[in-house]
Amino acid sequence: MHDAIAVAVFVVSYALIATRRLSLLPIGRPAGALLGAVAMVLLGVLSPADALAAIDGATIVLLFGMMALAAYLERSGAFARLTALATRALGTPRALLLGVAIAPGVLSAFLLNDAVCLFLAAPLAELCTRRSLPHGPYLIALATSANIGSAATLIGNPQNMIVGSLSGYGFVAFLAAVGPAAVVGLAVNAGLLFWYYARRLPDAHAPDRAPAPEAAPARVARLPLVVTVALVVALLAGVHLGLAVLTAVMVLVLADRREPTETFARVDWPLLVFFACLFVVVRGLDSTGLVAAAFAALEGQLSLDTAPGLAELSAFLAIGSNVVSNVPMVLLVGPHLAALGQPERAWALVAFVTTVAGNLTLIGSVANLIVAERAHPHHDLGFLEYLRFGALSTLLVLCAGVPVVYLAT
Repeated sequence: MHDAIAVAVFVVSYALIATRRLSLLPIGRPAGALLGAVAMVLLGVLSPADALAAIDGATIVLLFGMMALAAYLERSGAFARLTALATRALGTPRALLLGVAIAPGVLSAFLLNDAVCLFLAAPLAELCTRRSLPHGPYLIALATSANIGSAATLIGNPQNMIVGSLSGYGFVAFLAAVGPAAVVGLAVNAGLLFWYYARRLPDAHAPDRAPAPEAAPARVARLPLVVTVALVVALLAGVHLGLAVLTAVMVLVLADRREPTETFARVDWPLLVFFACLFVVVRGLDSTGLVAAAFAALEGQLSLDTAPGLAELSAFLAIGSNVVSNVPMVLLVGPHLAALGQPERAWALVAFVTTVAGNLTLIGSVANLIVAERAHPHHDLGFLEYLRFGALSTLLVLCAGVPVVYLAT
């Protein structure tokens, strides 16, 4: 009965998470995860102590810190200024497309990909409207490049933060293992974007339909940028992830010399609730032993040493990430990776594949949905419009990147 209850709660929770809103129970993702976490305890699958122990505090703290840091960057006008500078520097629509295919990926490696998309999607969509550019190519470039670039570091996305917490990977070691594959993936994705969309773009920018928003003065944006660079240096020097990020946030709080209520309000608190509860829901399912049994059954086919084994493991992770979403997939397979041997290679592969798999469909990652929702006043980015590019991009980036991860580990 215990196992049946745990599976039933997981299925209901996942239905609420995957569909965003069920007509029968339209409460959304964070509340759906909260319902699952509460049900796991109320129905006896987990004790209250076990449920609290399941929540990875290090990941939640890191998520909060990265979102707060990104909020300070956005409030200072750094993102708006970046958009304005890119528009001036990249003088043609095709050059702008390549810029959008690269810059968000670099930013997402050191700032949470969800935050990068949250603060860049609306200015980018507005820019396309003002310049009479087709919105789809640029929005797809933003979402896909942010996801791929975020794979490079332990602070790029939530699933990598979990990998860092569970695996013990250091920041520099992880960057060395997955960073080269992310660079290759960005290059492949940028080339594919250019091949797909360059012919649809005009040769020159049209005159602005409306005045561009005034960018913040450089001096206003300077301190958050300096603090962000200092944070990256600290991480490369081996400073604890959570401590470094929270210290960077506190420097900005103290320099601002006012209560951070407005900035903290920009933190996506529902997302933090979502991930905290997701830890509990996944722990409840894992307590059944069904995941361990399934992984044991596949263990003979999943290999880290042969090309067929790598392909099968990558396909398993990519498909699983699109079935149960990438963060639950990391939580589910993480405890069982030791059985494959070579844990460093296994964790690096899990981080890269589950991240890139988010580019398969519009609902494959939270970053994709953020782009679609923030750009909605200007363009309705459709599921099929995204899928026509996302499916091929995901396949090619995985084919190019997985061998690089293998060689780097």
